[in-house]
Amino acid sequence: MLRFFAERALKSFSDRYDYDVSYMRHMLKVSPSAFFKFAKLTALSQHCEAAPKDALFAAKLVGAVAEDCGPCVQFAVNMAREAGVDPEQIEAVLKRDRAAMSADTALGFQFADAVVHRAPSEDEVRDVVRTQWGEAAVIDLTLAVQIGRIYPMVKAGLGFSKTCGRVRIDDAPVDVVKEAA
Repeated sequence: MLRFFAERALKSFSDRYDYDVSYMRHMLKVSPSAFFKFAKLTALSQHCEAAPKDALFAAKLVGAVAEDCGPCVQFAVNMAREAGVDPEQIEAVLKRDRAAMSADTALGFQFADAVVHRAPSEDEVRDVVRTQWGEAAVIDLTLAVQIGRIYPMVKAGLGFSKTCGRVRIDDAPVDVVKEAA
């Protein structure tokens, strides 16, 4: 019975975000126990107490870009758009164009980028986040960058990351820049 409802939820999720959930269906079929534990990440992916929305989604996008070549990044873009994030801010993050980012987006981006790359500036940017938005925002952004990474990594680990896709914002293609030039 639970499997039936899980399948319906996966179909709805897939349709809503135009996202291939075949790796999750595989997990449900082979190890329902693992699937239902993995599904709890949905609640974690929605966590936010203190960080501004633009900073939070910048962190999720940076995490997804670090581990993926399209489909999971597109999923993060779709979620950001659904949350009302300005498409120009999403594009700025995907292109690593700090000059085009708002202050909130830039700080979320800098934090996530420093964490993903274990940059020497990691402590400094964490302190800026803490000063600007509080300790809860550090937690928000930390979880956001990691949740952005976990889905593509699970998908890859299960052998379902075989295709890349062009990322689009509202039907306009965007050239994603993975690393600083």
